Amino acid sequence: MIEVSHLVKEFTNEGKSFRAVDDVSFHVNKGEIYGIIGLSGAGKSTLVRCLNRLEEPTQGEITIDGVDILALNKKDLLNQRKDIGMIFQHFNLFLQKTVYDNIAYPLEIQKWPKEKIQERVHELLDFIDLKDKEKAYPSALSGGQKQRVAIARALATSPKILLSDEGTSALDPINTRMVVDTLKKTVRDLNTTIIMITHQMEVAKDICDRIAVMENGKIIEENTVENLFRAPKTKQTQNFISSLRETDVHEPALDLEKYQGRVLRLAYDDKTVGKPILSRCIKDFDVEINLISGNMNRVDVKDFGYMNVEVLGDPDQVKKALDFMKETGVYVEVLK
Repeated sequence: MIEVSHLVKEFTNEGKSFRAVDDVSFHVNKGEIYGIIGLSGAGKSTLVRCLNRLEEPTQGEITIDGVDILALNKKDLLNQRKDIGMIFQHFNLFLQKTVYDNIAYPLEIQKWPKEKIQERVHELLDFIDLKDKEKAYPSALSGGQKQRVAIARALATSPKILLSDEGTSALDPINTRMVVDTLKKTVRDLNTTIIMITHQMEVAKDICDRIAVMENGKIIEENTVENLFRAPKTKQTQNFISSLRETDVHEPALDLEKYQGRVLRLAYDDKTVGKPILSRCIKDFDVEINLISGNMNRVDVKDFGYMNVEVLGDPDQVKKALDFMKETGVYVEVLK
């Protein structure tokens, strides 16, 4: 569906060149929600604006449904953009237009017949569950309602792809949930492909199929959401996940010096989360296990969890217990 290869975007400031996007490659499948997370300044927004050439890449390749986006002339690019909708952090609605007129705007630009515009707008108002707000102005809407109108406007021309640039970061948790549910519905009912730029790990966890982590203009890690949570490979990803755990359960930082045995972080998926693995270790390898902290969570419809434990006992038996955990499918990170 979307293939990005060795993409580079450079900016020049006072004679100095800066790479906001630095040799980035990834692919997105049709009907997938692909998340790109990272701190402010990581290059996320610049990357997504390159995909529809709101920013002109310095070099690299972008192919969407077999079309080389960077080879298109201005006229063909405008035509191609009909298949690429975009939503922004601050909604970008026309304040002087009603909800109906905001959604109708891209259809009017394409000179749709009035009756067809009316039919499509009413269809989208029903889709975002805001039929009663048809004649309202943006000033009368909540943040979540505004963003749902922005999604409807982005979907007006039935694009194949929806780009969301921090589409939930200006919203409170309740409105964030409404927008996330609308985006999920967009994929489920319309088979739209979504690329979602966010710094909110809890949102990415809840909605994405796969996640890429950006830092200093590069993708430093990419994986399914489940595997990213179970076994983060980079420090930046570990920090993102740790911040989410702290938000969920207020987990204090571990003081490793206070523990005498091996300290492990165990990550479970939906296949291992219900198994009595620790009790088997205690019984079969004669070790003692001290539970330090833990949490259960969900990625889409799958359970996963983590647990910090201290394992005490004969070193050989402790090693056998660790090997057994790994063999059963538990991800084991040795903290001490």
